[in-house]
Amino acid sequence: MLELALLSLAAFVAGGLNAVAGGGTLITFPALIAAGYAPKIANVTNTVAIWPGTVGGSLAYRTEILERRHRAISLLPASVLGAAAGAALLLLTPPGQFAKVVPWLIYFACVLLAFQGRLGRIAASRGMHASADEAVPPVLHISIFFVAVYGGYFGAGIGILMLAFLGIVAPDTLHHSNALKGLLALVINLVALLAFAVFSTVAWGPALVMAVASTAGGYVGVRVARRINPTLLRVLIVGYGLTVATVLLVRS
Repeated sequence: MLELALLSLAAFVAGGLNAVAGGGTLITFPALIAAGYAPKIANVTNTVAIWPGTVGGSLAYRTEILERRHRAISLLPASVLGAAAGAALLLLTPPGQFAKVVPWLIYFACVLLAFQGRLGRIAASRGMHASADEAVPPVLHISIFFVAVYGGYFGAGIGILMLAFLGIVAPDTLHHSNALKGLLALVINLVALLAFAVFSTVAWGPALVMAVASTAGGYVGVRVARRINPTLLRVLIVGYGLTVATVLLVRS
């Protein structure tokens, strides 16, 4: 019961963080590892558990999503195809090999978020920048496809990664970026969830308990997002992500 209570708390916080700026799965994934689950099972269970939280976040951000609906609809095919490819790749990856790859995936996501501003200026200087709020430059389709592959393969950090690419290629207000990130993450994780439910092993007990908590956290998180300093939040998430990656690297 204590284990489920702690996993629920982690899921609630993660749902809130995902709604605010991403990175919440960097809390629930280590929590599942600490509870004794193997990395691959923890990753699959994490994807199932956190998905309802993205639904709650998207409902709370429905106004912002409607204001960027053209961009959102345009990026759905890349999200679905990438997620399917990533999920298939995970199912074919041996568990021991996956444990060695995980820390480097988290490092990659954190570095992208940390240098988002500088990378955004580089993208703008090379004409890869979105010129309007609804513009969808070709490089954004490619970026979201690879983010979706990453998300289907390893869900932890997908919000960080997507916010980084959106900030680089299609800068917008934090609320609009969060809304788009949440919707696309919802689609990516749904595709991966369906694949894992059919072809992999999910710890369904913890997953269902965490799903309820992450839904509540996602809805509450949007309200918090409207009041918090986004720069401070990104610094905290990057710092936490680097710490988690280092611990997992040492353990692996």
